Amino acid sequence: MLLYYLDLVGVAVFAASGVLAARDRGLDLLGVVVVAAITAIGGGTLRDLLLNRHPIFWIADTSYLVVVVASALLTFAYARTRRPLGVTLLVADAFGLALFSLSGAQLAEAAQCPPLIVVLMGTMTGVTGGILRDVITAQVPLILRREIYATAAIAGVTTYLAMHALGMPRGWAFAAGTSVVVTLRLLAIRWGLHLPRLRKS
Repeated sequence: MLLYYLDLVGVAVFAASGVLAARDRGLDLLGVVVVAAITAIGGGTLRDLLLNRHPIFWIADTSYLVVVVASALLTFAYARTRRPLGVTLLVADAFGLALFSLSGAQLAEAAQCPPLIVVLMGTMTGVTGGILRDVITAQVPLILRREIYATAAIAGVTTYLAMHALGMPRGWAFAAGTSVVVTLRLLAIRWGLHLPRLRKS
């Protein structure tokens, strides 16, 4: 049940980030809700397809769609009356990335996938929705920018697996992995941290 509720929180956060990303793109209410939905359920949909989980999670449980629409409408109403701070989208995206990556990893783990695939599925769950959001709103996807993004998801899922393998209770391991993702993302945003790049000749 904890995983389920955390998944719903992640859906709500990513839906909100989708609305904020679409704020200055001239979309109407329906367009904003569509962007929010793609952001919130895109990664989980790809994960379920690759893990052969049928029906896909939001078809089996329409609560996800209800949460998406509710979060999108509330964020839309807020964004129309107040201008969010410049970092609001990035902070919301950091928490959504953490929750989705770790929940995706746990689902892959439950499917008895090997650790490497667990890391891959967790990372994919976390980053795919944001990629689709940025592409639809005509922005360079965060995963392709200089700051650490997918790397944070990989580090968080790896931390979760390592802590759990060392005997830490699953809930605490989940919290540790989530903290790693959020901390790395916020540090990357604040200090412009990035992986080494290949120098131009």
